[in-house]
Formats: sequence, structure tokens, C-alpha cells
Amino acid sequence: MAIIRCNKCTLLAEQPDNLAGQSIACPKCAAPAPVYSTLFFIEKLLDKYFDAQREIIRLKSAAEPAKAVVAEPVPADTAPPDIDLANTDFLATELQHGPIYDWFQKKQIKVQANMRGVDTSGFFDEIAEAIGSSYEVLKEVLERIRWSQQKEHASTTIHLEKKSPAEAKAISAFCQQLYDFSFVAKCFHNKPENNVRLILQTAPTIRNFFNGEWLEWHALMTSLRYAKERQRRFSCTRGLNLLLSNGDPYEIDVFLLIDGKLPICIECKSGEFRQNIDRYLALRKRLGLEAKQFVMCITGLSDENAKAFSAMYDLTFVNERGLAGHLGRLF
Repeated sequence: MAIIRCNKCTLLAEQPDNLAGQSIACPKCAAPAPVYSTLFFIEKLLDKYFDAQREIIRLKSAAEPAKAVVAEPVPADTAPPDIDLANTDFLATELQHGPIYDWFQKKQIKVQANMRGVDTSGFFDEIAEAIGSSYEVLKEVLERIRWSQQKEHASTTIHLEKKSPAEAKAISAFCQQLYDFSFVAKCFHNKPENNVRLILQTAPTIRNFFNGEWLEWHALMTSLRYAKERQRRFSCTRGLNLLLSNGDPYEIDVFLLIDGKLPICIECKSGEFRQNIDRYLALRKRLGLEAKQFVMCITGLSDENAKAFSAMYDLTFVNERGLAGHLGRLF
């Protein structure tokens, strides 16, 4: 929807998208009033908000005696020390995204954030972290669920007879966790036949999760936990939409701003990635990032190939296990 803002009677109301950019009679007072696209209106509103916030900080600093001892204001990109990163909507706010908006605005790049992308009050992050920590053991479960969803099958069966006792136990526990957190509708442990049968959910969010979004959640939580452990300030976003000045659209899977000045871009791929390398190289150059700051996180990529691809291209390649180690070389 578009937005109308009347300068005479201050009416603020939604309008059809096709009226964006036009001037119409205010529904309340009939005075001429401009109709803005929602994204444009929010961008201008945020610009004014952050300008005002910076001005307030500047005026307070100027008014305080030079030798006065005062508590520093908590920056917008600082999470409370006692926050539970795995269960909070603290990050899903415009204020938390503010430093990221500012960073891209300086690059003259329009952005639109998905607030739900960093809301960890659901269970997406927990399941993603479970997968990321035992991907080699659990990858067959993921592939069977994903394949069955694509074929519109109602269920899938995970066979355990060829698994080691430890692997079978881990898979069974993970399948039960999927049921407990409602990622599958039902879970049947068939001990005589040594398998687990899963009745699948059809919700789009669940399908998208198994189709690759789990890796984005894993990358996000790995990054946030690392930053918190080292007591670093951060702003974060997931699924950030970009519109470059030449009209090219991009979506960044995970973007972090550490201490308000170190940007880190993480692209997550659980399938084919080679055909997109040129596109990501172009984006890295447009953002002005060093190769070590633009990370390609690829599931199942061997450490040897990750090292080789990193040497071949001006990007950094890691697998789901190596992401935390690379972050340790950045901050």
C-alpha cells in the first residue's frame, strides 16, 4: 500500500499503490496532499529520526561540563548483556537496524529489512543450530524432507539400519525434536523396522526452512553468539533487500555491522553456488568490502575446496563448520 500525508490536517492513511507519486484531495479536509510509496515514506521518516537522535546526542555532549562524569548512552546496536539470543524479539526492531540503514545510505543504496528475519522467539534458530552442529549426520533427514516436499509427498521415511548406534540415536532424537517444535506434523519411531516416519508440514515457512533457510539461521546465530561472547556491539539483519543506484536488486542472506564500522556480508548456499560467483563479486565491489568481509557459507564444502575457492576468487569460502573460525579472524 502507498501512504498519504496531509500537511494541512495531518491525516495519515493508506492508499492504493497505483496512486504513489501523485497528489490527491485529502479524504478528510480535501486539501491537496501527496501520496508516497511506503518504502520512500519510511526511508524519509528514518532519516529524520536518526538525524534527530544524533543531534540530541551532540547537544547533550556540548551542554555537559568537560569534567563531568556521566554514564554513556547505550548505542542502538548494543544488545542487553542478559539477552537470550535464542529467544528474543529485541533484534526485530527499526532501532536495532538503524546503524545498518545508515551504513547503506552512505553507499547510496536503498534497503528494505525483514524484521521477522531476526526474531528468534520461534524455533527456527534452535533447529538450525542443531543441524549446523551435526550436519554430516543429519543431512539425509534434510534431503529426504526437502525432496518429499518438492514432490508434494505427505510423508518421508528415514531408514536407520545402516547407521551406527550413535548416528541412529542422534537422528531419532532430531526427528523427535522436529515434532516437538512442530516442524513435522507427526513422528513415528518404528523400532521393529528400524526407521522413523515423518508426516510433513505444508506451511510455506517450514518448506522454505528445509529448502535452505536453515543455513541462514545457522549463520546468523553463529555470528551473534560469537559477537556476544566477545562483548562486541553489533547490528544484524537477515534477508536484506537491496536496490542499487543502477536498478539492480540483490538480497543479502545475513549482514552484520560490528562496532558500527565493520561490515560483514554472509551468503548462504545449501545447493549449487558456482553460477552466482560473478554476481557476488560484483556486489562485493559495489559495497566496498574486502574479500575476507564477504563470506560464502556453503554446506558440505570440504575444507580443502573452501581454501582453494578462496584463493581463486576475491571472496571467502567456508562451510557450516568453518564460519565461526573465520569470524575469529575478522574481530
